[in-house]
Amino acid sequence: MPKPIARSKTRKSVAKRFKITAKGKVLRSQASRRHLLSAKSAKRKRQMAKSQVVDGTDVRRIKSNLPFA
Repeated sequence: MPKPIARSKTRKSVAKRFKITAKGKVLRSQASRRHLLSAKSAKRKRQMAKSQVVDGTDVRRIKSNLPFA
């Protein structure tokens, strides 16, 4: 009986943290939005709510962990 070809699984921790757009860009959420929010201004908190594009040096590493995205 031949061995089945191993498939690469999706890393669920990566899938929860990143989103891939239709054009292939990788989005991430901003840090510092979890606690100590009373010290931060409303403008700063509003800006941190938006998602950011991941730096180009990390894109290949993230996409390799998301084979079906």
